[in-house]
Amino acid sequence: MTAQLTANLRLSLPDGALIDTVLPQIPLRLWLLDAAMLADRPLAPETAAKVMAEPAYWAFCWASGQALAARILAEPALVCGRRVLDFGAGSGVVAIAAALAGAAEVWACDTDAHARDAIRANAALNGVTVRILDDLAGAPVVDLLLAADVLYDADNYPLVESFAHRADAVLLADSRVRSLPVSGYQPLGEAQSCTWPDLGEPAQFNGVNFYARGLFGALPDH
Repeated sequence: MTAQLTANLRLSLPDGALIDTVLPQIPLRLWLLDAAMLADRPLAPETAAKVMAEPAYWAFCWASGQALAARILAEPALVCGRRVLDFGAGSGVVAIAAALAGAAEVWACDTDAHARDAIRANAALNGVTVRILDDLAGAPVVDLLLAADVLYDADNYPLVESFAHRADAVLLADSRVRSLPVSGYQPLGEAQSCTWPDLGEPAQFNGVNFYARGLFGALPDH
């Protein structure tokens, strides 16, 4: 399984390597890009072009995903005994956290085939079961839909509106949107996080905002 992940990674990073990584904020392991790849030298122009054309975003744990996973593990009542869907799952960190926190069933949805490979490998690494989907259209209606880093493009806002038809409740996390112009969502606090391995992003992107719709009961505003 890890051989396939490495082959996928090397479509954009020819000498890239993955490492079994314990995340800095949560006791959860993922196959992530070896940080030495970022520290050794700047990317060659042709490699940088490949990275842009075929980004291995699943080989990073992005700040919003780590923050949302941390919140789930800190507040397991959010997911315990419930049917949960992680949309735009990437590495699968949020879906895996939901499974570890006691969700009854967990689905992870990502349109990228390489991300789906990563979710399978990372779920196995953490000893949990996650059902994998390639399209939201085929997803079941669930109790809670989770999504991190889906607000980077305003074209995705109608998609966020549609989440209400897929779940009784929705919890979003995003490090780039400070005010969500989508009706029905309320701010639910902020957390500090980071992308791992560290990309040296500006400090402003370490502040992750939460937005909720229809959550069960009263939750603390962090």
